[in-house]
Amino acid sequence: ELNKRLEKLIKQSRCVLFMKGNPDEPRCGFSRQTVQLLNDVGADYTTFDILSDEAVRQGLKEYSQWPTFPQIYLDGELLGGLDIVREELESGDLAAKLPKKVSLNNRLKSLINKAPIMVFMKGEPSQPQCKFSRALMEIFTDMNVKFDHFNILSDNDVREGLKEYSKWPSYPQIYVKGELVGGLDIIKELKESGELAQTLSVD
Repeated sequence: ELNKRLEKLIKQSRCVLFMKGNPDEPRCGFSRQTVQLLNDVGADYTTFDILSDEAVRQGLKEYSQWPTFPQIYLDGELLGGLDIVREELESGDLAAKLPKKVSLNNRLKSLINKAPIMVFMKGEPSQPQCKFSRALMEIFTDMNVKFDHFNILSDNDVREGLKEYSKWPSYPQIYVKGELVGGLDIIKELKESGELAQTLSVD
């Protein structure tokens, strides 16, 4: 039963680091250095805090025949600990094999272009979490606007990154064909001047 659980943890993503603590607060020097190495090469990895689960901590030593932590797994196979990872990164083989994080800007770009009309808002269209997002949804519902959305409360990187990217400090943000139109006030102005339908017509 434990082995099944360990297998699932090892395969939860392509690269998994079993460490003491988490990347923001490593609880031992070796874990801290390993996180640093992986971050330096832009690796995309998940972590498991072995201090939070004694069964996993003991079971994994048996399972992997590796007595210490951190332990790094790539594609379900044990790579080793800090020393091995450092050696392999220095020899240049490992960096090419590790899955890479997509840069935030690339991620924002693909989100903005995900649909002809894209709304970045607090909450979901059926349950907006702020009055500005709610007011926008009312306007869009009245006008029967077809749009896709992203709930910025679900992802702080996107929430903060998009403010920088678009040089627009608040939410909701409305994009048409990858271009920022603005926030609620601008949508209201366009509606009052009769230009909103044209701005949003993406046919």
